[in-house]
Amino acid sequence: MEKEFAAFDFSGTNAITHSGIQKHFKTVEPWQAISELVWNGFDASATTVKIDITENEAHGTELITVLDDGVGINFRKPHENFRRFNDSLKKDSYDTHGSQGRGRLAFSKIGSSATWYTRHEGEDAKISVESSNLSDIVGVTIPPEITHALLSPHSQGTCVEIRGFQKALPFEDALLNDFSREFGGHLILLPHKSLTLNGKVVTPQSHSIYTHAVTVEDQDFSIELIRWHNRPGSEKSFINFVSSKLKILHKQLSSLNKKPGYFTSVYVKSELFERYSASDQSLSEPFSNFFQTKSYRALTKALNEFLRDNYSEFLVQQAEEEVNRYEQDGDFPNYEDLDSTESAWRLNHVKGIVKSVIIRDPTVLMRSSKRQRRLIIRLLDKLSVSNENSGILEVLESVLSLDAGSMRQLALQLNKTKLNNIIETIEILQNREHAIAQLKEVINIHYKDVRETPDLQKVIENNTWLFGPSYDILGAEEDSFTKISKSLRTEVTGVVDIEEADLEIGVDLVGAKRQVDLFLARKKPLFDSRGRKYFRCVIIEIKRPGVSLNNKHIQQLDEYASILSTHPIFNSELVKFELILVGRNISSKGSLIHSRCRSMQVHGEPGLITSDDKIKAYVKTWATIFDEFELTNDYLLEKLKTQRADLDGTTKEELISGLQGQDVPAPTV
Repeated sequence: MEKEFAAFDFSGTNAITHSGIQKHFKTVEPWQAISELVWNGFDASATTVKIDITENEAHGTELITVLDDGVGINFRKPHENFRRFNDSLKKDSYDTHGSQGRGRLAFSKIGSSATWYTRHEGEDAKISVESSNLSDIVGVTIPPEITHALLSPHSQGTCVEIRGFQKALPFEDALLNDFSREFGGHLILLPHKSLTLNGKVVTPQSHSIYTHAVTVEDQDFSIELIRWHNRPGSEKSFINFVSSKLKILHKQLSSLNKKPGYFTSVYVKSELFERYSASDQSLSEPFSNFFQTKSYRALTKALNEFLRDNYSEFLVQQAEEEVNRYEQDGDFPNYEDLDSTESAWRLNHVKGIVKSVIIRDPTVLMRSSKRQRRLIIRLLDKLSVSNENSGILEVLESVLSLDAGSMRQLALQLNKTKLNNIIETIEILQNREHAIAQLKEVINIHYKDVRETPDLQKVIENNTWLFGPSYDILGAEEDSFTKISKSLRTEVTGVVDIEEADLEIGVDLVGAKRQVDLFLARKKPLFDSRGRKYFRCVIIEIKRPGVSLNNKHIQQLDEYASILSTHPIFNSELVKFELILVGRNISSKGSLIHSRCRSMQVHGEPGLITSDDKIKAYVKTWATIFDEFELTNDYLLEKLKTQRADLDGTTKEELISGLQGQDVPAPTV
């Protein structure tokens, strides 16, 4: 005969009053109230926790269930769990989240009632709490057949129901993001565990993982550092000491907590930790004994070194990202009045200085306004190329309040940055001189050879700086602007026609027709002198080798300019064109070209024939382009002559190798 079920009533009252409990939840967000129930499940050794939210017809929240497959609630000892508040049994366990025995009652922030169905050691029970009276607990054992349907198939676990919602919960995506931040570290440490929301798996938020192995005193330790790309939920940066069975035995706050933008979770694992327990109330040796060992002291040293290196790496990465952002925002000077090579050198030099400043003290620029940031950057730029180079350190010292040691390290960093830029600049000039030699060979010697056109195109596409200091960014890849520009070019009268009169002496007409003119077009957003953004559209047309420029070509250029300026697609005050026509020579029938150039000499731009608010047009020969390069870069080479002389006989690799020991030391953790 089956034994008749006898209910066990374990109802009772908390020692703290309802109002006393309520005050603990004043700042609890809805997602946090649900998270507390999830943590209770994980704390009960659950491997799977499932959250399901049911909406009513009005799209309001009808029901929340949180199901876990943990060990359930030990309702036979109600005074040791459900009727404890701010005095949880979990307070001595670093492996559990709850430390004050109050998280279960946080539901009162979102619902009017909560009911727990639990299965523990073969028994079922039902526990109810009303938001209107949080101090009273109604609990009774129940037959297994009347437990919650979600819990019924499981041998153990707990299912919580929350009802009576006054407000709708946040959207599902927002909750998924909150849970990702809150439980990310737990799910990474214990990958066999899972959390779902309405069937969707909660995954850790964006992060990077760094590992390091340490052996001290013949003991192996593995260090796993999780660097969170965004601030995690309620977790601060902790160092967790974990057994090989993934049980957290001890956790301590890391000094990395106060590093702006730097959020970490560190796990130190070792089989050695199996001999220890989290508290001194166990038969095992308390973990505090480990602090007295040589292994701990040696481990701490190695751990701090690893953390310092990681933080230094973060600072460098952060500095690079910030510098890139400043450049995109137009915070750096544009150097429009400088040759492209010197402009690139100046920009890279000041970027290196700004990067060094951010590494030493991220708050100086990152927390300043855009106006302040631009002022500081321009001040650093001016000082860096003046005869008052020491002034830059004086300014930084006053701003950063660095000690003498830090200032020495910053000075070394700035000198290294300067030296690297000098080396890079010299290499750039050498490469450009080689490109010039290539072009001279093609233009002056092989211009009659039709096979040289592809070679010429490759050289030009890779060296658009030839056309002036501001054309380094010009490319030859096809895009929508390039295609539109090409299509409009075909509307110019006779643009594809070649006549005998257009050719250099000795050039075959049939052979010339087999060649093609080169056409490069790019559209790029820039800032004008007043800081206003506009689109700069550059079009370069290079006549095929063997063709001399004449009056017909300049008339075609004028016609093309007119088509562009009146076309509906480009009919905007924020679109400006620069047209450059390039040929080997100007023929005797090119008097109009010479006349137009002379009329525009007042602007001081070689080859300029048209200039208005919308369009600038240039006609240039290759000889002019070569002379412009030699003249503009001679100035830069003269400025660098002294510095270059100091580098004679020394390779880049040797210089950098000698400076490797002068890196900025990592901050103390």
